[in-house]
Amino acid sequence: MTMGFRLPAEWSPQDAVLIAWPHADTDWGPRLERIETAYVGLAAAIARFEPLLVCVADDAVRERAARLLASAGVDASRVRYVAAAYDDTWLRDSGPLTLADGARFRLVDFRFTGWGGKFEGGRDDRLIETLIGNGLFGAAEHRRVDWALEGGAIESDGAGTLLTTWRCLHQRHPLATREEMDALLCDSLGADRVLWLDYGYLEGDDTDAHIDTLARFAPDEAIVFQTCDDPADPHHAELARMREEIAALRTVDGRPYRLHPLPWARAILDDGRRLASSYANYLIVNGGVIMPAYGDPADAEAARVVAAAHPGREVVAVDARALIWQNGSVHCLTMQLPAGVLAT
Repeated sequence: MTMGFRLPAEWSPQDAVLIAWPHADTDWGPRLERIETAYVGLAAAIARFEPLLVCVADDAVRERAARLLASAGVDASRVRYVAAAYDDTWLRDSGPLTLADGARFRLVDFRFTGWGGKFEGGRDDRLIETLIGNGLFGAAEHRRVDWALEGGAIESDGAGTLLTTWRCLHQRHPLATREEMDALLCDSLGADRVLWLDYGYLEGDDTDAHIDTLARFAPDEAIVFQTCDDPADPHHAELARMREEIAALRTVDGRPYRLHPLPWARAILDDGRRLASSYANYLIVNGGVIMPAYGDPADAEAARVVAAAHPGREVVAVDARALIWQNGSVHCLTMQLPAGVLAT
């Protein structure tokens, strides 16, 4: 049993945000220049609020990333580079889930299977061990859990409640019951209960409905979630059912959550393939929220909703159209590290 440890809410204080820089041997290779431009925008937005840790595959990648960030005016003192091998750059799913118990920390290292075996992920599965070996986390303990789970599949309110989707976890563990998964998640992540959504998906999302593309916890017992207001869109009925599920959820004290519905962006296609343009895939940082934008009229309304759900934080929109070519967005590419976990 994980006594005392909790998975902090994302709005808790942070030491830094972890990303991995794209290079020619990742899936970004065919569009490397375009994605690096998007990465510079993302990194610059994060560095305004807190330090940035950048995984780099080799010295050439580090030098290129440093040059691009410097040309964009990013303060070099806010950026630290860490040598690591990685298959791809989705650190929300391969990076550490960090539990905290006061000044103690535990890096929970679930098995990464390339989203249920869809893609090669052997180096990504070893990424946390590599970062620990580089001395990144000081005295934090390391707990390996031989069970497939990605960080984007779960949301934590920091007070013992997790939110996830049945579609994703059932795909990863088709023989496990919901009760068995409840017990494992609570034990591994220091939770008291798990809330499940049975509905909700996005075309172009190959994660099998990660929760961070659909619904997010926010402070003061609130949930921000993606809606679709276009009856002609194939997502309309499914997201309407998801909205009903979310409205039926209750806090530990039996109250309904305060709800913040996000607007729907127009379809973005790439060679006829629809891309997953969710506004829910934002990153919370110290004093701010980094929100994906899609060059859509709904961007402004989405920023207003996110600001209302996270009062006192500046909302910064970054162009995520290049990011969603690989089926993820701002939150998928990043992993926050709680305050105190990094070695000094």
